Amino acid sequence: MAGDKGKLTAVALKSPSIGKHFDSGGLFLHVTEQGGKYWRLKYRFAGKEKLLALGVFPEVSLAEARQRREVARTLLRDGIDPNAERKATVLAARDAATNTFEAIAREWLQKQSSKLAKTTHAKAVAMFETWAFPWIGSRPVAEITPRVLLESVLRRVEAAGKLETVHRLKQRCGQVFRYAIATGRAERDPTPDLRGALETHKPRNHSAITDPTKIGELLRAMDGYQGNLVTRCALRLTPLLFVRPGELRRAEWTEFDLEGAHPQWSIPAVKMKMDAPHIVPLSTQAVAILRELHPLTGRGRYVFPGLHSRARPMSENTVNLALRRLGYSGSDMVAHGFRSMASTLLNEQVWPADVIERQLAHAERNEVRAAYNRAKHLPERRKMMQAWADYLDGLCAGADVVLIRKKAG
Repeated sequence: MAGDKGKLTAVALKSPSIGKHFDSGGLFLHVTEQGGKYWRLKYRFAGKEKLLALGVFPEVSLAEARQRREVARTLLRDGIDPNAERKATVLAARDAATNTFEAIAREWLQKQSSKLAKTTHAKAVAMFETWAFPWIGSRPVAEITPRVLLESVLRRVEAAGKLETVHRLKQRCGQVFRYAIATGRAERDPTPDLRGALETHKPRNHSAITDPTKIGELLRAMDGYQGNLVTRCALRLTPLLFVRPGELRRAEWTEFDLEGAHPQWSIPAVKMKMDAPHIVPLSTQAVAILRELHPLTGRGRYVFPGLHSRARPMSENTVNLALRRLGYSGSDMVAHGFRSMASTLLNEQVWPADVIERQLAHAERNEVRAAYNRAKHLPERRKMMQAWADYLDGLCAGADVVLIRKKAG
C-alpha cells in the first residue's frame, strides 16, 4: 500500500549481496554478478506476471523507488499496464522531439523548393531562421498556441517595425501548421485566431511618373540610353510589359513565342509572386526589341543575362541603376513604378478593371473566377497591350494622344 516502508533499509543497501532483495508490494533490488543494482517491480496484468524497471541504485534511492512503485500500482488499479504506459510516454516524447516546429517547417520548405522561385524560397528560409526558429523551433508543433505564436514570435517582428515581414511570417507559419495537420502531427492552425492582432501593414508606394507629358520625356530619355545593349533592351521593355522587375530579369528565351499569330510570353507559376502561371501578350514594339536582342543573348538561357556571368540573370537593380544614369532619382521613378504608371493611365481610360488587374497578375480571391478570367480576358488583354504600346509611342513622339479602347470585332 502507499506509504508502506517495506523490508529493505538504507543500511542493508550499503553492501547488498548478489541476488534479489525484496521490499514490499512487488518491489525488489536485483544485484547482478557484474555489480549492477537494478530496481524492479513484479506485478500481474491480464493474468500474466510482468516486470517493470524502476531505475538503477543508488541513482534512484529506496524512497524514490517506492514512490515509483506506488505510481505503477495506481495505474494497475485503473486497469492500465505500467509497461504499456511507459512505452506510450517514450513514443510521445520521441514524437514531440521529431515533430518540432522547426523540423516540420524545414520539411515543408524542402517540399516547396521545387514550387517556389529560388529567391522566394531563400527568403522564406531566412525569415524562419531569423524570426521563428530561435523562439519556437524546438517546441512540438501541436503545442504552439495562438498566444505563444503571437508573443514569442510575431510581436518581436512587429516591435522591430517590420510590418510587411510580420504578416508574411504569419502567413508562412499558417502554411506550416496546415502541412502539420495534413500529415497528422497537429490538430489545428493557430494563425486564424490572430486575425486583427497585428498592426496593419501600409503598402509601400513605388515612385512612378503618371503625367503623360513627363512620361513622354522619360521615354525619350530611355530611347537615348547609351549603356549596355542588354540593359537598354530591358529598360525599353519595362514600360511595354509592366511585369514585376524580378519577373523581367529572370525571363528565359524558352518562355517566349515570337513567331505565332499571337506573340506572347508565358511565365511559369514558380516565377510569379502569386504562384500562378501568367501570360503577357507582346505588342509589335515589344517583339521588335526582343528580336533586336536575340542575336546577342538568344543562344543562352536568359533573355537578360548578368554582366559577369551568362549563367545568371541580370542584377535586380539593373533597370533602377539605368534610370539613375538618366537622371531619375529613386523618388522620381523606379522599375516597379512602370506597373503603377500603366495601372493609373489604363484605369483613367476605358479599359475594364478586370482586364487591367489580370494583366498586372494581381491575386484573384475566388479561384474559379480567376481561372475563368484567365481565359476570358486574354483577347482583350492582347488589344490593350498593343494599344498601350501605341499610346507610349505617341507620348514618346511628343504627340497629344489619348489611350482609346479598341472595339472588339
